[in-house]
Amino acid sequence: MAVRIKDVARVAGVSTATASRVLAGRLVNPEMVAAVNAAVEQTGYRPNLIARRLRSKDNGTIGLIVADICNPFFTAVSKKVEEIAFAHDLRVILCNTDEDHEKEKMHLRMMQDERVAGVIIAPSLEGVEWVAQASFDVPLVLFDRAASLRRHDAVVLDNHSGCAMLVDHLFRQGKRRITALLGGSTTGIERLAGYSDAMVSLGLTPDAHVLPHGQNHPREMLATLLSRDEAPEAIIGSDGVILLELARASVAMGLRIPEDLVLAGFDNNPWTEVFGGGVTVVEQPVNEIGQVAMEMLLARRKDADAPVRKTVLSGRLVTR
Repeated sequence: MAVRIKDVARVAGVSTATASRVLAGRLVNPEMVAAVNAAVEQTGYRPNLIARRLRSKDNGTIGLIVADICNPFFTAVSKKVEEIAFAHDLRVILCNTDEDHEKEKMHLRMMQDERVAGVIIAPSLEGVEWVAQASFDVPLVLFDRAASLRRHDAVVLDNHSGCAMLVDHLFRQGKRRITALLGGSTTGIERLAGYSDAMVSLGLTPDAHVLPHGQNHPREMLATLLSRDEAPEAIIGSDGVILLELARASVAMGLRIPEDLVLAGFDNNPWTEVFGGGVTVVEQPVNEIGQVAMEMLLARRKDADAPVRKTVLSGRLVTR
């Protein structure tokens, strides 16, 4: 039979109410705390977490909702969030949406049902405005995507400048036919604007293509681009997944990188250092993004009425 709190109280020689207060951290009498903890060890008692959640507005858990767990950017941010949460005795529930707004809504409903202490989310394109305007029962922090700022704190990258840096670098390397392949999120839209503005300012014609979510689309688009009479000299991939798929497709097609085609993009993943002659990227401050998101969430838990904040971080151009 399962050990109950009254069994702990009997072994400790205290009342059930006293044992309950000790386990909830509401009693600091050293002798009673020691007696109850010893009884817990002796009996193997485990608290009923479901019942505790029903009694409490804060169950010591936060939700983390990412758009694509296969993208190393989200993996790196998740690692930092979990590290800081652990330091604050918080657990993390990780959910993946695959850029699907319906899954996103389901995960958010589940987070509220679980009575989490707060949620950090990278919303989908369809969900970014919905999330930004909606009110929730728990604190919410947006990261990577934040089209507008009304109710929730947010931390994002300066995507416009990041993509403009890549165009400028390629131009200085003598490239003029520069194509961009971009993901279909608010991040991709912001990078498209940076790419287009930089191309026009240099007197070049933009050639950008927004790709649906999925791994095969960059390969298919590369084959189409290279079949043109005026094939691109350089291609920018707007995230690490797109850039990796471009590299794989280039190898499959027998292209030499960078002799036959120059690749550049976002996210300083390890393979970009060793592929071909090395791939120039904009490195995102993933640790800082995760840290700022957690700091915002912790601050919002303490002061729900504080002014809404938005932090915009800069990327670092890594030239190769």
